Amino acid sequence: MADYKELIAELVAAGEHPVKTITASMKETGKKAIGCFPLHIPEEIIYACNYLPVGMWGGKTELKLCDTYMQSFCCTIMRANLEFGMRGTYNMLSGVVMSTMCDNLKCVCEDWKIAVPQVPLIPVVYAQQRFHQEGIEYMKTEFQRVRHCLEKLEGRMVMDRDVEAAYEMYEDYRATMREFEATIANYPVTMDAYTRHLVIKASFFMDKAIYKEKIKAIIAGLKAQPVEKFDGIRVIATGLMSEPNELLKIFKENNIAIVGDDLAQESRLWRTPGRKEGTVWEKMAYRVADQKGDCFLYEPDKKRGQMMIDQAKERNAKGVVVFMMKFCDPEEFDYPIYKKELDDAGIPILYLEVDQQIDSFEQLRTRIQSYAEMIG
Repeated sequence: MADYKELIAELVAAGEHPVKTITASMKETGKKAIGCFPLHIPEEIIYACNYLPVGMWGGKTELKLCDTYMQSFCCTIMRANLEFGMRGTYNMLSGVVMSTMCDNLKCVCEDWKIAVPQVPLIPVVYAQQRFHQEGIEYMKTEFQRVRHCLEKLEGRMVMDRDVEAAYEMYEDYRATMREFEATIANYPVTMDAYTRHLVIKASFFMDKAIYKEKIKAIIAGLKAQPVEKFDGIRVIATGLMSEPNELLKIFKENNIAIVGDDLAQESRLWRTPGRKEGTVWEKMAYRVADQKGDCFLYEPDKKRGQMMIDQAKERNAKGVVVFMMKFCDPEEFDYPIYKKELDDAGIPILYLEVDQQIDSFEQLRTRIQSYAEMIG
């Protein structure tokens, strides 16, 4: 396998060019692709059905066609996904799987059927009472329904053992990503904010079995090097996603490194290990039940703030950067709760309202510079 620096550069390029990477992955694996909308998509089932799961996290583009279905005050990730679908960008996909974790997702779930009829939609609905046995039983049934829908799409039966094998592969991927995320905190020069994000983002466009082996090689390569000295500012990132990418270049310019995160697009996807006991359907349901600190899942005793405080101490981070996606209600509802906890812990917060369609970054640049001067 290539040198770890070459692998990092390869994955950065893969993250920068989603369509090119997906096309290459489909050719390399011989698989058709299924699109995965944001938030808790059971990719293991898609993978078991011999499809390539690919992430759909919007992107910067002119939003025009989607205005027929979604108002301007809706989340731009959902609007961009619908826009791409209506333009035909997603015609390369054999279908999409979509959760209903927020009001915007619920709307898109219905809009998609009319606006993008050429790309079949499979919804997945999670139990609010995910901790209770009734919720576990419901989610088992729901995951099996998703399998049945994919079987009809693919035209073949998929056995439980196929799902079990896919689940174990994904558990290895998630364990690898937990190790990767912890390791790169010691190499903030090599894995600056921009590079870190793109390397992680590449996973959405590649076969996870291939991707995780590249990540393992990067981990080994980094661990063979001395821990990097860094005289800049170490922070924890939280929010939906740390985009647009141009924003992360400003972090690099100001010598700010992201050494840990609580992002829906990043560590929330893998930070919760699966249980060992039970059938594969029970294991998948328990993974949802065991999630903590996620604003998109019902949690009566909010743990998110303390989780960030603990991570900041563990990673020697000076502050927390909030990437608040404009019009993301679940993230906005959580903010006052964890802000008070971070304030009480003496951890300075940088609040950035972001939008994938931002054209000018000067105001954000000024705020990032001021924050760096304040806590540097």
